[in-house]
Amino acid sequence: MITIVAVIVGFILVIAVIAITQPGEKEAVTNNDRLISIPVNATKMIPALDVFKPVVLSDLWQQPVPMPGPVNTAGGEDSPFVTPDGSWFFFFFTPDVSVPAELQILDGVTGIWWMQRNGSSWTSPEKIILHDDLSLDGAQFVLGNTMWFASVRTGNYGEIDIYTAEYVDGEWTDVTNAGEQLNVEYDIGEFHITSDGQTMFFHGGTMDTADDLNIWVCQKTEDGWSIPAKVPNVSSDGLEGWPYVTSDGNELWFTSFSSIEGYQGPSIYRSVKQDNGTWGEPEEIVANFAGEPSLDDAGNIYFTHHYFTENSEMIEADIYVAYAV
Repeated sequence: MITIVAVIVGFILVIAVIAITQPGEKEAVTNNDRLISIPVNATKMIPALDVFKPVVLSDLWQQPVPMPGPVNTAGGEDSPFVTPDGSWFFFFFTPDVSVPAELQILDGVTGIWWMQRNGSSWTSPEKIILHDDLSLDGAQFVLGNTMWFASVRTGNYGEIDIYTAEYVDGEWTDVTNAGEQLNVEYDIGEFHITSDGQTMFFHGGTMDTADDLNIWVCQKTEDGWSIPAKVPNVSSDGLEGWPYVTSDGNELWFTSFSSIEGYQGPSIYRSVKQDNGTWGEPEEIVANFAGEPSLDDAGNIYFTHHYFTENSEMIEADIYVAYAV
C-alpha cells in the first residue's frame, strides 16, 4: 500500500535541512495544482486494462467500480476516509508513485486532500494544509470535527507521530501532537476510533514486528488509553492491519492477504460482532489488491486499489467503491 508508515528515517534529515531554508505560510493548494503535478508520461488506468480487477466475494455488495467524481487521476490516490453520513471525503494523494516517500515532501501537493458532498456530486478536492513548514501528512481519520492523522515533521517524538486538528469556521486548525503514550509508548500505526470515542483499534507499533502485523485494541481512560491487547478471532499469525469500525460499532473491517487461491495481493475482510460481544470469524469481502476500507452508513465500501502489471510492477492507485445492494 502507498502509506505514510513506509517513510524511512532519512526523511527526518530531509525535513530538518529544507525546513530551515524554505519556511512558508499556509497557501491554498487546489485541484488544478494536483493535476498539473502529475508527470506527463503517467499512465491512467481503467478497469478494461486492469490485470487484477478487484472482486467482491459477497452478494451483499455490487462489484466495485472506480469512485465517480473528481478523485482519481494518473497519480496515486490512497487511504480513503468517508464520514458516516457520506458528506465529507478524505484521501491521500501523491502525483508520482515511483518517487520515494522521503522526497514526496518536496512536490507541494502530496498529502491529505478532501472534498464535500454537493447534492449528488462532490466539490473540487483541496489539499488540507496542516503545517507552516514542511511535513508529510496522511493516514487521516475524522471523528466529528476532529481529524486524527499521521505526520512526519520536525518536533516529532519519533519518525512518524499522530496529531489531531480541529475544523473551526471552515478551517483545519489547532494542530496538536497526540502525546507520548500513543507516539512513544505504543508507537501506533494506522488506526480507527469508534464513534463514541471510547475504543481505539490500530496496527503496528511497539507490539508488532515487521513480520508480525496484528490489530490491537485499547480503551479510553481518564489519563489516556489502556494497555493494548490483540483483538481475539481477528489477529492471527498472518498480517492484519488498517482497521475500520462501522459507526454502529458492530463491524470490524481490516486489510490482510487473500486466503483464496487465484487472488493477488491484499484483500478486505469483515468481522461481525457476536451477541456475546466477541468478534466473529473474519470473512473475505473484496479481493485483488484491495485495502484500507472505509464505509458510510449506507454500507458502501470505499477502498484503495493498486494497479499492477503481470510482472508485479505498480502502475498507479485509485479509490474504488463497492455499493451496497
